[in-house]
Amino acid sequence: MRPITHTRVLAIALPVVLSNVTVPILGAVDTGVIGQLGNAAAIGAVGIGAIVLNAIFWMFGFLRMGTTGFAAQAVGAGDARELAAIFARVLVFGVVVGCMLILIQGLLFTGAFMISPASTEVERLARLYLEIRIYSAPAVIAVYGLSGWLIGTERTRDVFIIQFGMNAANIVLDLWFVLGLGAGIEGVAYATLIAEWGGLLTALFLCRATLRNAQTWIWPHIMDRVKLLKMTVVNRDILLRSLMLQIMFVSFLLIGSDFDDDTLAANQVLLQFISITAYGMDGFAFTVEALVGQAVGARSIVRLREAVIKCGQWGVAVGLLGAVAFWLFGGQIIDTMAKVETVQVMARVYLPYMVFVPIIGVFPWMLDGIFIGATRGPDMRNMMAVSLIVYLAALMILLPNFGNHGLWIAFLISFAARGLTLGLRYPQIEKDIRALDAYAIK
Repeated sequence: MRPITHTRVLAIALPVVLSNVTVPILGAVDTGVIGQLGNAAAIGAVGIGAIVLNAIFWMFGFLRMGTTGFAAQAVGAGDARELAAIFARVLVFGVVVGCMLILIQGLLFTGAFMISPASTEVERLARLYLEIRIYSAPAVIAVYGLSGWLIGTERTRDVFIIQFGMNAANIVLDLWFVLGLGAGIEGVAYATLIAEWGGLLTALFLCRATLRNAQTWIWPHIMDRVKLLKMTVVNRDILLRSLMLQIMFVSFLLIGSDFDDDTLAANQVLLQFISITAYGMDGFAFTVEALVGQAVGARSIVRLREAVIKCGQWGVAVGLLGAVAFWLFGGQIIDTMAKVETVQVMARVYLPYMVFVPIIGVFPWMLDGIFIGATRGPDMRNMMAVSLIVYLAALMILLPNFGNHGLWIAFLISFAARGLTLGLRYPQIEKDIRALDAYAIK
């Protein structure tokens, strides 16, 4: 197997970083294009529709993470047949589940508007948007799985091509359908629908060698009960872990809404700093997923440690760079995001907490990648449960005495708890590799 070098780490990580950068551009263009219609209800409908679908599709984000670990382990083990079978499993899963979502769309949308009601006009337009966009569900979920497969095989450039192609097509079609043809909110929906199916077709084209390979479609192997059960259990645990993480973020937002409007707005602005950190950190977290998975598949502790150390070094470097950038330029970033002076002043009060986010956050981010690559679903689920309890306890103690400062401190404590709990479980990964192969250290 190829040696793990810093050049190899960067070759995997940088396309992911570039891919992440394109995501917020798309949302801004969608809003900007529909905003040209001068219809406030249409703007709100696109926003609500996108949130509803993103929440539904997010539930299947585990497919990306779980697939990366399994694919990388198959690469490390040199098991070409299993690698091909994983490709087939996630493709079939994505299409089947996506079709099921289309069939139950009425229940999904009715439930969404019961939870978050809107005005009659906004809801009418949002339903129009949703009833078009939902037909992209098979493509979106399949692309989640295929992206994980590509990351596990170190083909992150292909992931970038897929993501960039989807976003570029969406933007061009947005402009054409809405501004050129006057298609309104339906134009935005159809633009995204076409772009997302185009993303799946692009992924299949890039994976055409595997798609055409006869051993990819050996159904007894694809439907192997043991393999499917393991995949189901790992993905279930990752889903539960992600739900608990979402509880932390949602509770942060809900608690923040109890403060005055300026404080709430300041919190919303500062949360974007975490998104900025994620753009840089995800590249190296995804990289460690692939390299750790390959090391586990090869049963090599040496390669495991090399992957952890080299990716970890880059993660720490990015974290420190982010901390310095937030310290020096955080004020300017705040002023760009918020034009209300009182919000700017309030955000600066809590800006120091953002300096610590990249420094503390590097540990849970990178350890998440390590445990995903090792397909350690139960550990991720259990340690997230512990971290959630720590976070809630910190809120109970700090919030009454320190208000919004206490909220931010508790949030930082949750990052530290996630890093510490996963870090304490890391030795078990090496222990299990030794148990699998007494000659793992080479």
